[in-house]
Amino acid sequence: MWAIIQQVFPYAIGYTIPLLMTALGALYCERSGVINIGLDGFMIIGSFSGALTIVKLQDVFDPSSNLPLWIGLIVAVVVGMLFSLLHAFASINLNANQVISGTAINMIAGALTIFLARTIAGSGRIRIRSGFFQKDIPVLSQIPILGDLFFKKTYITTWVSLAILLLSIFLIYKTRFGLRLRACGEHPQAADAAGINVYRMRYIGVLLSGGLSSFAGAIILVTYSGEFNGNVAGLGFLALAALIFGQWKPLGILAAALFFGCATTIANVSQVIPALQSIPTVILKVFPYVVTLFALVLFSKSSQAPKAEGEPFDSGKR
Repeated sequence: MWAIIQQVFPYAIGYTIPLLMTALGALYCERSGVINIGLDGFMIIGSFSGALTIVKLQDVFDPSSNLPLWIGLIVAVVVGMLFSLLHAFASINLNANQVISGTAINMIAGALTIFLARTIAGSGRIRIRSGFFQKDIPVLSQIPILGDLFFKKTYITTWVSLAILLLSIFLIYKTRFGLRLRACGEHPQAADAAGINVYRMRYIGVLLSGGLSSFAGAIILVTYSGEFNGNVAGLGFLALAALIFGQWKPLGILAAALFFGCATTIANVSQVIPALQSIPTVILKVFPYVVTLFALVLFSKSSQAPKAEGEPFDSGKR
């Protein structure tokens, strides 16, 4: 059993990281007071822009160089932030229904990227030549138990993402920016009266959400996927569930994303694990969602969601 855990856990971590980054992006957005249902669309945008960039650059750079991959990740973040301006403008300036705006983002992203991929590459799929390889961390990988689980067969993007998580915890809870962001999501009128530009803070929240979600889509591309195909298997919605299950807190989101990542990985490999072969695969696949529904029912009265989440802001009201 231990041998199976050692084999499966690195893949669970690889699956967890995109969920974590997308949910963390949604945290910035919703803490500012804007609901973001368009996470799936932003991930698709990131996967497409990253794939197109990497394919073009891998023909120019040395085949052994990882520079095209890093440039692809950066381009995905920039394009995701630019694309998120659509959601920001509709939700903040036009006071549009934020759920409908996010749904429109998902529809536009899927259709637009497939169209562009077929126009530019001649196919709805864009496959990169190679991505990041799993590597052992020197010294740390030799630690008993922990080394086998966390420091063997890891992607460099995992450590970059964990650094972003730590930076986010500091920004949200220890800086003036984080205080203002949370104030805009809790009491925007009071924040406006205190001289905080609520519109600007909400724009920043949406932009960070688009950037991190697109970064997550590109991570999938350069780790275990290797190609853009027009969808991310609904991971954006799973990340939204992780955000809610984690009660809009960074460490809670990390725990929820790890839970979903492990549960999904187990479901995917259940047919090669003798102890799980007797359990129908569909039960294992829906298990995380069922647990989330129960958690929402049990903790609905103590929800930590921002009080002004989804509410349009009008600076003329007091």
